[in-house]
Amino acid sequence: MSHRVVLGLCGPPGSGKSTLAERIAAHLGAHLSVAIVPMDGFHLPQAVLRERGLRDVMGRIDTFDAEGYLEVLRRLREPGVTVRAPGFDRTVEEPVPDAIEVRPEVELVITEGNYLLDDAPPWDQVRSLLDDVWCVDLDDDVRRERLLRRHVAFGKTEDEARAWMERVDEPNTDRVRAGFDKLNRRRPFA
Repeated sequence: MSHRVVLGLCGPPGSGKSTLAERIAAHLGAHLSVAIVPMDGFHLPQAVLRERGLRDVMGRIDTFDAEGYLEVLRRLREPGVTVRAPGFDRTVEEPVPDAIEVRPEVELVITEGNYLLDDAPPWDQVRSLLDDVWCVDLDDDVRRERLLRRHVAFGKTEDEARAWMERVDEPNTDRVRAGFDKLNRRRPFA
């Protein structure tokens, strides 16, 4: 194999990208070596978001380290190297440096996130670094209910969660769906 296969899962917030990535990895893990590198690890740290006045829109495209994400994707294309990537701790909403190790023997890397098909620079480079991209989407009522439960589970009140969804998650959903015409596969996921 000349390089690892890198599969992208793209979809709006709450669509099931992380769950699908875990299911694919669990299913294929008996047959090949799989790693998951979520885009969430490339959230800018809270201190940077506060400094830039972006804390209240965390999750928007400009609250991620796009260049760092691109660099990891480029390194994943190199045969025979170990690549370290950040994870993300949802309980404190912070990236965790070097939390994920992708060893040379890993054959499939699944990366999942909102902006894999976005046209804005430098995000427009992501697609060329992936072997395939699948879009994960589902009914808006189900997706919104999942988001509400997730936000509440991680400390927001229902009112705070609904306000966040309206201010951040729904505009992100519109942006992500605008890129669906570029996808290779669309997977409804419940």
